[in-house]
Amino acid sequence: MRQLTTGPPRRRRLRGPLAVFAPSLNRRYVLTAYAFLIPAFAFFGLMFYLPIANIITNSFNTGPQANQFAGLENYTRAFEDASVQNSFTVTFIFGAATTIGAIVIGLALALLLNQPLRGRVVFRAALLVPYLTSVAIVGLLWRNILDPQLGILNRLLMDLGLPTQSWLNTHPLATIIAVTLWMTVGYTMVLFLAGLQGIPEQYHEAATVDGASPWQRFWRITLPLLAPTTLFVSVMAVISGLQAFGQAYIITGGGPANATDLYIFHVFNVAFTSRDFGYASALSFLLFIVIVIFTVIQLRVGRRNEVQY
Repeated sequence: MRQLTTGPPRRRRLRGPLAVFAPSLNRRYVLTAYAFLIPAFAFFGLMFYLPIANIITNSFNTGPQANQFAGLENYTRAFEDASVQNSFTVTFIFGAATTIGAIVIGLALALLLNQPLRGRVVFRAALLVPYLTSVAIVGLLWRNILDPQLGILNRLLMDLGLPTQSWLNTHPLATIIAVTLWMTVGYTMVLFLAGLQGIPEQYHEAATVDGASPWQRFWRITLPLLAPTTLFVSVMAVISGLQAFGQAYIITGGGPANATDLYIFHVFNVAFTSRDFGYASALSFLLFIVIVIFTVIQLRVGRRNEVQY
């Protein structure tokens, strides 16, 4: 009997007259591949790696043009600057709230719109529209809605006989968190919806036959199998939250009393108001390090909870 062998398939060798041209053909394929990759390498080099290198270089300099070497002075100053500590605290609260809210609300909406409801396609599209709108338009829209004198929200409260609110003065951070969630939950809903539709239905059917309740099916089947989607959503939400800028710049201007002074908005003011580009570069690079640390921690923790099916 012929013995079966297992292992990787062998590469088929050229025979006959073509065998003479095999090395040149392989070299030709490699050169062709690199020729198609050169534009992508050039794009990433010019638009991504070169700016990062420039920021790192400027972070060790000082002066209006960032042309005077200062060593680690900018980094030492950053750790001692109370305004930087305040902006990072505000950004951390903002990022944590928007990340948790996006996951919870997005998953709830995905579970609801995954049911056979009439008009669910329309609701999915309507929830996704704010995410497709630019931050500038969303900011201007909500700044007008929340205006204490002419805003439609206070006008509605007056019609209902309720006291009006100065939203951007009494609850500024909570307000921009709510606006950000309004803008982003549609995107997280779509991601969770794709994850839900990728779970094999026979798992839920088997659990139903075994007498599992809807909550048990969600907790024991749906949530563990959504771990890769949840990991992706959380990583992207944290990165987006730490890099938020438009909400503070357009809606609140960082106020009142620096209550919404998000980190990137603070870096913007340092660079273009104080004209201290070296210090702003150091602050930007520190944020880059923080984002990398958070991302690595999330990936390591999240991959431990993934379930293969």
